[in-house]
Amino acid sequence: MSGAARLPMRRPPAALSRAFDWLRGTPAGLVPLALAVGAGAGLGAVAFRYLIGWVTELFSGHADYSSAGHAANPLVPWLGMCFVLFAPAVGGLVYGPIVHRFAREARGHGVPEVMLAVAERGGRIGPQVAVVKALASALCIGSGGSVGREGPIVQIGSALGSTLGQLVRLPERRLRLLVACGAAGGISATFNAPIAGVFFALELILGDFGVESFSAVVLASVTSAVIGRAVFGDEPFLHLPAFHLSSPAEFGAYALLGLLAAVVGVAFVKVLYGVEDLADRLWRGPEWLRPAVGGLLLGGLLLVLPQLYGVGYPVLSGAVGGRYVLWFLLILVVGKMVATSLTIAIGGSGGVFAPSLFLGALVGTAFGALAHAGAPGIVGSAGAYGIVGMGAVFAATSRAPITAVLIIFELTGDYSIILPLMTAVVLATAVSKRLSADSIYTLKLRRRGIDLLRGKPASPLESMPVSAAMRPVPEALGADASLDTVLARLTETGDAVVPVVDAAGHYRGVLTARDAERAAADNALDDTAGRLAALPVALCGGQSLSGALDLLHDADEDGLPVLSDDGTRLVGWLTHRDVLAAYRQAVRATAERARPDRPALGGFRVVTLALTGPGVLVGARIGQVDWPPNTRVLALRRDGRPVPVTGRTALARGDRLSVLVPAEHVDALTDLASDPVPA
Repeated sequence: MSGAARLPMRRPPAALSRAFDWLRGTPAGLVPLALAVGAGAGLGAVAFRYLIGWVTELFSGHADYSSAGHAANPLVPWLGMCFVLFAPAVGGLVYGPIVHRFAREARGHGVPEVMLAVAERGGRIGPQVAVVKALASALCIGSGGSVGREGPIVQIGSALGSTLGQLVRLPERRLRLLVACGAAGGISATFNAPIAGVFFALELILGDFGVESFSAVVLASVTSAVIGRAVFGDEPFLHLPAFHLSSPAEFGAYALLGLLAAVVGVAFVKVLYGVEDLADRLWRGPEWLRPAVGGLLLGGLLLVLPQLYGVGYPVLSGAVGGRYVLWFLLILVVGKMVATSLTIAIGGSGGVFAPSLFLGALVGTAFGALAHAGAPGIVGSAGAYGIVGMGAVFAATSRAPITAVLIIFELTGDYSIILPLMTAVVLATAVSKRLSADSIYTLKLRRRGIDLLRGKPASPLESMPVSAAMRPVPEALGADASLDTVLARLTETGDAVVPVVDAAGHYRGVLTARDAERAAADNALDDTAGRLAALPVALCGGQSLSGALDLLHDADEDGLPVLSDDGTRLVGWLTHRDVLAAYRQAVRATAERARPDRPALGGFRVVTLALTGPGVLVGARIGQVDWPPNTRVLALRRDGRPVPVTGRTALARGDRLSVLVPAEHVDALTDLASDPVPA
């Protein structure tokens, strides 16, 4: 919306204005908004699923080509070779220009863009995203793209929620909430899993489990589920075999499956972005043509493994149902990783939710078959491990264990699966965190130089030293000063705290009014300042204000002393008020330098950039970078330590930048951070 001319707006009628105020500012106003977003997300999910079916039928002549009579045969008959080879290229030739021209954020798997919109853009998503994402993803999946429909549905529902919120002019807090409502509605309708939809939105998108957030998201999810069930029925979209636990000793096998799922999940993430990096290095043509040319490679893979065509839920059901032999399951695992990665790398549009479930089902079934062969009296059917594997691999890739447990539980409706499922999911999540710092969603943003610190925005306090904010030391008292002298000093000057030094001027502690009152109440007339002084936690001038603020929060005193480097002299005093004043002055000064014609912070955002890979910023000096207009670097941290920000400071891989940027240039900044090194 930046740069667009604003048309003069008529003042709305008084009744309409009051209605908008009610929607924007009252708890009850959230109810109709959440219901409307849930209904929109549900209808959007229904329309999107039908659209995928129509496009698949148009391209292949089947409702789902992956199960069209050749699921047991790894080779496509000769009559279908041309279709399979060229269908992804034709689809890419159609959706590539659409995405490139109208909504580039519709490229890829969608959920990271929603997370970014909530964390950094106040929940604002362009209204065109819903339409472009639906068209592009349906064309990609229907023409053979080996991706899921859940990520696009999340982005579509979120875009609808954001659009409604912007029309009503909601404040950012409520706008973010409507985005989460749209995401929950999308998951709820497509999986027929309203509980999982709620926790997907709260756990991954919003990061907030407050009462207001929970209530609104539940309303949207239930509304969307009702619409989905009215159209598709009350049956789960996957028909999985019954689950049963053969022996308590089987928990050990499920624990091992959780460890294996973590490795598979992390491997999937590495392959996904590794293939994307390879495609970026090799492709030199226009971006709109990339899906068509890359589609030929995808078509070649589908010639060998047509089971990877599209979403592939029939193949997933067949694997869990025991219709594939062990060696073919392992081939499909590798093939799915490559096919999904290739679809995303060439610029396809689709989600990674379903591929994670697909991989989990195949890996779990293969593991269960091997375990059953080794210990048939202890280990149950292989299909049971396939069901648990679905949740475990999804948890390893997304780092959303609550959602993983709930979605498998809702798909099966079997409570007996909960304990083995929780065992595998928790282990998969914990081990995957040890193997990789990022989830499949956050890594996409980190690679673009964006580090999402939920609920903890970047702050210049991280790089400002205590010495820049501390106040001068109050006049010190000698350690031998009497209680009467202490009382006189505190009452005459109004100081809340008085430092105490010995005869050599060395710091001995501080005296507070509370300490003096306690001594007076005890009639301790013989006490001296040195005996009454306490030694609180001390600060040093070089440490960051961010760390000092944590110590101030934990201290009972009204402030903390700042000592010299050798710890013998008192050089300053720091209070909460000093920290806040320094922060306000730093940010206001930076904003005023950036846009002297605007109020400080008006229309600005603080964005964190993490330089995790090669790019144009790595190795460049701050003063030489072609930053977006009126952008200022607030803070720089390297190896966890603050680095002075000057025009001559050279940026290095691994640096974390806090950048103040006008809201209209946030996209330009993130694009700059993600630009590759010129060839």
